[in-house]
Amino acid sequence: MSEPDVDLEFGYSLSFPLPFRVFALTSLGILAWATNLHGLDNLGVDAVSALDLRIGDHYSSSQRYWPDSPRKADVTVLYRNVYRIFITYSVWCLVSWTMFRSFSQGDPTLVDVFGYIPAIFALITVLILILPFNVLFRPERDKFLHAIRRCLSSSPDNPIYFADVVFADVFTSFAKVLGDVFISLRMLLPGNSLLEPPADHGWTRWIMPTIMSIPYLVRFRQCVIEWLSVDNTSRRPLANAVKYATAFPVMYLSAAQRLVVSDLINEKGKQAAEAAWHGEHPLFRLWLLFAAMNSLYSFWWDVTNDWGLELLKPGSKTSERPLPPRRLVLPRLHSGSALLGSRRPAEDIEDYVAYPFGLRPTLLYPLPVYPLLLFLNLILRLTWSIKLSSHLHSKSEGSVAIFLIEVAEIFRRWMWVFVRVEWEVIKKARETRNTGRISLSDTDEPEFEMITTPAMEHDP
Repeated sequence: MSEPDVDLEFGYSLSFPLPFRVFALTSLGILAWATNLHGLDNLGVDAVSALDLRIGDHYSSSQRYWPDSPRKADVTVLYRNVYRIFITYSVWCLVSWTMFRSFSQGDPTLVDVFGYIPAIFALITVLILILPFNVLFRPERDKFLHAIRRCLSSSPDNPIYFADVVFADVFTSFAKVLGDVFISLRMLLPGNSLLEPPADHGWTRWIMPTIMSIPYLVRFRQCVIEWLSVDNTSRRPLANAVKYATAFPVMYLSAAQRLVVSDLINEKGKQAAEAAWHGEHPLFRLWLLFAAMNSLYSFWWDVTNDWGLELLKPGSKTSERPLPPRRLVLPRLHSGSALLGSRRPAEDIEDYVAYPFGLRPTLLYPLPVYPLLLFLNLILRLTWSIKLSSHLHSKSEGSVAIFLIEVAEIFRRWMWVFVRVEWEVIKKARETRNTGRISLSDTDEPEFEMITTPAMEHDP
């Protein structure tokens, strides 16, 4: 095997090869989930009920939305266990990376010699994940594996639970990480190097976009199942399926652009392929169109459907509402107590009747949070297309920029979960009020109160 050329582009891979970046991103994802549960609990949002986080595989129709309310200790134990998994896994990965750095000593000639270290650690991690013995967080491991099986094996005969939706959506943010796993495996094969990704030829250039599309395919399938369900009377699942379908052209058109590079090399040499050609080729323009469609459609869907905000809702009449009281900007007025158990005084009713343009009648978080999340979500949605486009980073897998984009997407999804679960809790409380499914006589938990306004009579 020829010795790879080590320059500034591969300097990052020398100290932090791609397999270890996969370990780090996985660790960050575990931490994000732990802090999601912890943060929602501290904010008074009942994520356990919203996500149906129970030990059982399925629940009866009467238990699907409102099973026996969990005690405070239940959710505390839940996120503490996830924190413990994060710490254990992070220490495990740190030991692996420290061993690799100690043995390779930053020498490019030794990096591939000790490439077996991340391979062994990854293999042990997978074996621990499927270990059938009651050690090393087996309940949590079993729940994780069960969640994967349920997402992959869902059918029109079984409901799509909200927990499955969130789980699959989170994995769409790890689409590039799944592609990195495939590249890492190829790097560890004989004849390849940890310092640069192996070249794709022929049909192999389609493998990575196919792997990256798996989370989107799972989520697309869930939407189709919801649409075909006998209980469904809405076209919303179909519109949601279209959103995920727009990601496939972005990934495959990106891979197809490598064919253009190959043709340029064959016709005009390597230097011609490295020159700027993207703005001139029709294939690039088609990719750019789908990338813009996917990013903007996904942002609109986040705001309007996943978060329930009225900013981009067609026909929204929020602009006709009176301006909210000045004190509405104070975080204390949006503690969510009216929704999550404690009764609000009558003078605070106006906080739910008049609300800022583009939001909704019920807000469980401080008001300034929402404009910030909207702005960050838009920016990070636009950069997400870069991650789905292998032709933009095929020669820079070792760059810090690509790694930071992956970190940014995990951060975006972390923010998304807070508002997505908040909106689900609000919708369930509304459903409870409308159907009379739950009352103080049925549960030892306080009654969920909602202040009725005309806008709340319709699910956006």
